Amino acid sequence: MPPSIRSAAPLIVTAGLSPAWQTILQFGRLMPGEVNRATASWHGASGKVLNVAITLGHLGHSCRAVTPLGSAAAAAAVNEFEALGIDLAVVPTAAATRSCTTLLDRSTGATTEIVENAASLTPSELDAFLTAYVAALGGAAVVVLSGSLPEGTPHTFYHDLLAHTRCPAIIDARGPELLASLGRRPLLVKPNRHELARTVGHALDSDAALLEAMQDLQQRGAEWVLVTDGGRHGHVVGPGIRFRITPLTVAHVENPIGCGDSLAAGFAAATAAGCPPRDAIVHGWACAAANCLTLLPGRINPLDVTRFEDLVTMESMA
Repeated sequence: MPPSIRSAAPLIVTAGLSPAWQTILQFGRLMPGEVNRATASWHGASGKVLNVAITLGHLGHSCRAVTPLGSAAAAAAVNEFEALGIDLAVVPTAAATRSCTTLLDRSTGATTEIVENAASLTPSELDAFLTAYVAALGGAAVVVLSGSLPEGTPHTFYHDLLAHTRCPAIIDARGPELLASLGRRPLLVKPNRHELARTVGHALDSDAALLEAMQDLQQRGAEWVLVTDGGRHGHVVGPGIRFRITPLTVAHVENPIGCGDSLAAGFAAATAAGCPPRDAIVHGWACAAANCLTLLPGRINPLDVTRFEDLVTMESMA
């Protein structure tokens, strides 16, 4: 990690409506349809918005997370963020925060995600979120808006948040909420390949189709578009440039969940430190690889990030 990134700590705000309380269960061998007893378990705050904030905290950056939380998960998340030293602005909700469970099969390396949808927010809760978001923006150098919108939330919600945002913004979303945000000219949007296909309404089964869809997002207002594809190549479209990022080799993947969130956090951290987008993408890509080494999303080691940064390679695409 360049010293300018490690030492700089301008405020980054991360906001989203779909946090989660995450349980990770490890099995020597997972047998579908049978009684399975976990050999180990871990619990922690998660969901895209909180994963980004936790990654930033582990990178040593000043971060403020804004999210709705309800029930026992709210108190647990607040306690965890206090222990991590990360500022958490909680919008209380009547509905309980969703629970998500990750099943790790150590015999095959397979990861199974059991995801509960986020509960709908009331109009007054959405208003309270907007108020909390605007209050959190003071002194922000970069904003990251991430995660799906709960059912009933206007698809213009991220667009409306950006109307109050005067710093560079990163959008990690899909579908109508992503398309609606583009008119506010975010610095970076980063759907994965599947999410982008759902957004544009057709399969992206070739690189040519993928690049066409990415250029469409750019023409609609995104300055940079980064599309990930699991452990395969990433693709980037920016002002007058297109390139492909080579996947990094991780010897032993503990848990791949949250790699995209760590990528967004790394890009935000480098951007806040004054790095140009291409360098920020390298930093984010290294953060994603470092996340593979952690059981709980976002709990990355900056030393791993530095090691992976030296290995990131890109190739221009005509």
